[in-house]
Amino acid sequence: MIVDDAPFVALDLEDAAVAAGFRVIGPCGSVSATLGEVNRWTPACAILDVQLADGPVFPVADFLQDAGVPLIFHSGTSAGDELLDRYPGARFCAKPSQPADLMNFVRQAVDL
Repeated sequence: MIVDDAPFVALDLEDAAVAAGFRVIGPCGSVSATLGEVNRWTPACAILDVQLADGPVFPVADFLQDAGVPLIFHSGTSAGDELLDRYPGARFCAKPSQPADLMNFVRQAVDL
C-alpha cells in the first residue's frame, strides 16, 4: 500500500513497487481514502507519508499496526525517532530517498 498526497512521489513509488514485482494498493492521498481502502484490503506492507492533505496519517498507521501490517514511514518533515517510538517495529525512510532503498525496506518487511 502506498499513501502519499504528492502525486508525483506517489506515482514514482508505485512505479518502483511494480518494477520490483509488488502489487500496489493505492496510491492513496488522504487519510479518509486510505481508511476506505484498508476496510476492503489488507496490505502486506504500507509505505506511509506522515502529513497528508486531510491530516496526519496516524489513524491509518494505528489501524494497520493493529492488523499486523509492517509500516514504512516515508517523510521529509517528521522525526523518525518519534515515529519509531510510537510504532515499534516500523521503519523510517527520509524523503528524498532512492526508490531502490525504499523497495529494500519493503522486501525486508514482507519477508518477516
